[in-house]
Amino acid sequence: MQRIALHTRLAPGKEEEYGRVHAVIPPELDAALREAGVHAWRIWRDGRDLFHVIEVEDYQRMRDFLRDHPANLPWQARMAQLLEVEDDYSGNDSGIGLVWELPA
Repeated sequence: MQRIALHTRLAPGKEEEYGRVHAVIPPELDAALREAGVHAWRIWRDGRDLFHVIEVEDYQRMRDFLRDHPANLPWQARMAQLLEVEDDYSGNDSGIGLVWELPA
């Protein structure tokens, strides 16, 4: 299992809309995320900055699986209206690098 951290940034004035859109994601997107190996996806917001933590079996495989998935394409188009930078699901990133973690 991988734990991946991501950072995205909302376009100015899109904070409330982003919250409304994420109140409930489409059931077909939920199913696609789970099929892609996602066990948990959490998002925190600080102003316009979004911090994501994803628990996933294989992050690169997830990105490849979702890139052209029919449930993900309209979702990414919607997110592109709310975020400063559109995510292309290229699968080439590995998230934010871990600096420190409290030992178990």
